[in-house]
Amino acid sequence: MTSDPQRWLWAVGAVVLWLALIALTVWRQRRARAAARAQSTAMAGAGEGQAVLVAFASQTGFGEELAWMTARALGDGGVGARVVSFGDLDAETLKATDRALLIVSTTGEGDPPDSAVRFVRKIMGAEADLSNLHFGLLALGDRSYDAFCGFGHAADGWLRRSGAQPLFDMVEVDDGDAGAIRHWQHQLNQITGSLTAPDWTPPAYDQWRLVERVLANPGSPGGEAHHLAFEPVGALPDWAAGDIAEIGLPPRDGVTPGSREYSIASLPSDGRVEFLIRLMRHADGTPGLASGWLTQDLDVGDVIDMRLRANRSFHGPSDDTPMILIGNGTGIAGLRAHLKARTVVGGAWLLFGERTQAHDAFFDAELQAWLASGVLTRLDRSFSRDAGDGRYVQALVAAASDDLRAWVSRGAVIYVCGSLEGMASGVHAALEQALGAEVLLQMLEDGRYRRDVY
Repeated sequence: MTSDPQRWLWAVGAVVLWLALIALTVWRQRRARAAARAQSTAMAGAGEGQAVLVAFASQTGFGEELAWMTARALGDGGVGARVVSFGDLDAETLKATDRALLIVSTTGEGDPPDSAVRFVRKIMGAEADLSNLHFGLLALGDRSYDAFCGFGHAADGWLRRSGAQPLFDMVEVDDGDAGAIRHWQHQLNQITGSLTAPDWTPPAYDQWRLVERVLANPGSPGGEAHHLAFEPVGALPDWAAGDIAEIGLPPRDGVTPGSREYSIASLPSDGRVEFLIRLMRHADGTPGLASGWLTQDLDVGDVIDMRLRANRSFHGPSDDTPMILIGNGTGIAGLRAHLKARTVVGGAWLLFGERTQAHDAFFDAELQAWLASGVLTRLDRSFSRDAGDGRYVQALVAAASDDLRAWVSRGAVIYVCGSLEGMASGVHAALEQALGAEVLLQMLEDGRYRRDVY
């Protein structure tokens, strides 16, 4: 039986067309990768010093989009950046890098994106010395899954075990949450020093009226710290201890700066949001853009734009879980909210450091009242400028190692709030010494060690 020549020609034509389409697709992919490499190379040379590595593990493309936005934000701030997919990332690249920003998605119940499978199997499955690397990590996930941001947590743990040091704590994004993405942008602004970078996803602000502002540390050798309170112009929203306020800033020189974030020091039951804000000054003595406006220029009765954002990674545990609260300076604001939220007598321990007891014992009357009522079980404070003391808060941690281990063995959680520079790293090192590095890392992965540092 002979075949139909016309049918045979159609079959050959279909095969040729199919091969042509494959060739076109491969060519387009190679062209796109080449263009991306060229763009990445150009961006890497846009700033001073070694370029920041921006690596993405993306399933739907959202992570890759955020990676390029991150690189552009760095470039706009004068910091070079180079973008690479996890599919092209290797251990040698990480070892040769001093700063990396990683945007990683989680698929299903804790799985990595397809493009990161090779990296997980070949790189994360082996030991690596990344002690030269400082990193930030943006984890994309969905809280409807049990293993929320599972791959992000796995990558974070592997990096820390490999000796890499975090620039800031992992930022978790629930289903594209705009507030969390703005928090990531806030961290980028800290890297670049940018004051006027526009928000990628501008928040829908509410209006709040300043009703009280008090200098909390008159005579302090440190910068002025002010206790501010705002009441809503409309209905009082709900929030929880650990949440963040995004405050919109007024235009300056025709440019509207990005928002600023502050830890909330109060609860909805107070009827107002409260902050402890230190007046920052530049080297020439001029006040900081946000802190100067809030503590000096704003008048009682003035209305500002503000949005309260859930910060689930710093929400408190169940009320009967023992809490160890550690902080310094204005970081006591976030810790104060957690103490306000405690209703069970006992099981809270505060370790706090500041400059002088005479001027900087923030919220002292409240702390003494909590001690008397039993809400606060123990209070350890250090004052670095006082004669006979001269200690920072990490020294309190080191001195209380035995008691810390006992509290942790009873299921205590550790919450740290305050300055990223100096305090956070010092406290982390002291906790590692007291509890063991592996124990502390396990607490971090289990959500029993949480930080809100800036």
